[in-house]
Amino acid sequence: MTSATLPLPSPQQAEEAKKALRSLSPASRGAGRTVRVHAGSEDAIVPKEAFELLLEILGQMANGNAVTIVPVQAEFTTQQAADFLNVSRPHLIALLESGELPYRKVGTHRRVRFEDLLRFKKADDDRRQDVLTQLAADAQANRLGY
Repeated sequence: MTSATLPLPSPQQAEEAKKALRSLSPASRGAGRTVRVHAGSEDAIVPKEAFELLLEILGQMANGNAVTIVPVQAEFTTQQAADFLNVSRPHLIALLESGELPYRKVGTHRRVRFEDLLRFKKADDDRRQDVLTQLAADAQANRLGY
């Protein structure tokens, strides 16, 4: 699940993604809930949310980034969850055992829902931002020059 296991787009694929993004982007500007896409000899009606996801994928590929889609209901192994949070597996296990992050056991193996990982990551990011804001305010109040 790490980005190292995902193939990066080749320069040719990145260029193709740029061209596709340029030609498809105007279609997303309409106010409707769907987008009509010409696919071969057929037209397809695509939900606007799915079309916007396609544009995001093309944008990432155009920038040379690997892309994967993970359903929110997916369950990760502890190693996959640790990789996603960019922490060590032992640290993740400590988060699980302390109850900070919910999990379930499948036999002897722990599984973490992706939805719970996203919620935990957002809360952690929010806490970090609050601390950073407070540090900046303290530095200003004490005239530390940064």
